[in-house]
Amino acid sequence: MSFTLVTTRHFERRARKFLRKHPDLSSVVKETLTQLRQDPFQPSLRLHALTGPLAGTQAVSVTHSYRLTLILQITEREIVLLDIGAHDEVYR
Repeated sequence: MSFTLVTTRHFERRARKFLRKHPDLSSVVKETLTQLRQDPFQPSLRLHALTGPLAGTQAVSVTHSYRLTLILQITEREIVLLDIGAHDEVYR
């Protein structure tokens, strides 16, 4: 059983900007989202919980330099996508 990906306006805006700036990563982002939908706990995604002001959210790696932040809701089998970008951008 797969998860449903839910986007926010903020995420959609950030994703458009990110993909305009990094068109070469389009297929990598698409593959990351596909893997998230299938199984967010796959080791290759490196899902991890965030602390501090971002407590309650998680992040996965898109590449070594770029992350995607999200809220994983197991009971509804939903993944709410929050942000995408460089490490320092999404962890602020």
